[in-house]
Amino acid sequence: MRSTTTEHETEMNSAGMRSERKTVRLHLVPCNDEHLDGLSAMNSDPEVMRYITGRPETRSETHLMIERVKARWTRWGYSWWTIIERQSGQIIGAGCIQNLRRDGTEPDPTCPLEIGWRLRRDKWGHGFAIEAALAMANFAFTHLRADTLFAVCNSDNSAYMRVMAKLGMHYRGLEDCRRSPRTPLRPMNGR
Repeated sequence: MRSTTTEHETEMNSAGMRSERKTVRLHLVPCNDEHLDGLSAMNSDPEVMRYITGRPETRSETHLMIERVKARWTRWGYSWWTIIERQSGQIIGAGCIQNLRRDGTEPDPTCPLEIGWRLRRDKWGHGFAIEAALAMANFAFTHLRADTLFAVCNSDNSAYMRVMAKLGMHYRGLEDCRRSPRTPLRPMNGR
């Protein structure tokens, strides 16, 4: 996959990788406490969360998510970014590179990497999802040396599937990521 956006790297994370990403229109910053208001507003929208959890998230839940994400950045050097529109300085979404999980709430570092995103409803349909996803995929392929990326998508979420297709991902059907670590998964080619 080739990026059609210009991407710049900024500050280093605890793993010695450049964690912030900048594109023509976006600034991706590891989620932190300063982002609580914007992320909570987005996560409390039932339409944004429809295919993710199926229900709006409370401010308290968003705060706990930020705490988990900060710990993951410290531990692994990757997790969720807050997506900020450069022109307005507003938080318009969140996106991630994280490992899939076998069970529980924490990603499993023995599982393949997943790319994911969500945007405020008023920012849907403006190309922000693909722009952010390209920057995150570039981070995964360049800094994490990933050879593939997975995306988890509800089969009713056609907009998400369109972004996946633009990334060069291919539909594989339903798969169970909780297989034994010795059972290889044949991932979608994210390049």
